[in-house]
Amino acid sequence: MVTFEGLPGAVAVSHLSVYDWPAADGLRGGTPHLHLTCSEGYVVVGGSGSVQTLTASGFRETPLTPGALVWFTPGAVHRLVNDDGLRVIVLMQNSGLPEAGDAVLTLPPPCLADPDVYRAAATLPGDAEEAVQERAARARRDLAVEGFLVLREAVEGGDPEPLAAFHRAAAALVRPRTPEWRGRWEKGAATAAAATADQLDALDRGEAGHLADARVHAERPSAHGRFGMCGRLDVYRT
Repeated sequence: MVTFEGLPGAVAVSHLSVYDWPAADGLRGGTPHLHLTCSEGYVVVGGSGSVQTLTASGFRETPLTPGALVWFTPGAVHRLVNDDGLRVIVLMQNSGLPEAGDAVLTLPPPCLADPDVYRAAATLPGDAEEAVQERAARARRDLAVEGFLVLREAVEGGDPEPLAAFHRAAAALVRPRTPEWRGRWEKGAATAAAATADQLDALDRGEAGHLADARVHAERPSAHGRFGMCGRLDVYRT
């Protein structure tokens, strides 16, 4: 029988304290980006703010206060705005793939045309002291906000092509990584679904042997305050 012991449905979670750095438009918050193969959700646990989203259907701003649950599907450009100490639990499809590569920032077009240029602009100096990492994270955020505002203006002005061009550029950037992502999906969400199918088949036969294999897992964060795209992250190995 297929077994799976990850979090339900092979989701992953992290705790996010959203950046409070002001951007060029006066709003404080994170780095606009999209995911290409993953849905993502937010459960608000503290503070207040909003999430700005940009899709082919238009621009939207959704308020975030404690207890709110918001999620979006692949392709939705999203930007967290921090009004007052915004903290969220992030739910991520495909075993946390959104934090493991499935994200493209809304950098200006010249940064998207060459993978090396994009990588240099999007990658933080992981082994540097905290102050250096913070400056790099803030510069990256500001560059992505610059690109996001251009995309938003075009969509709101009735011109869909800049957003469509960004989608194409994002797909080209991640294409070399899809075999790696497929492996994560096969070991995670696909295996979880197969395990449920096996369990249903067993129950149809009147069998309950798999219930004796129950396990309990518990985790504490494996890292605290890591610089992420939208804020400081507490992350779990799951």
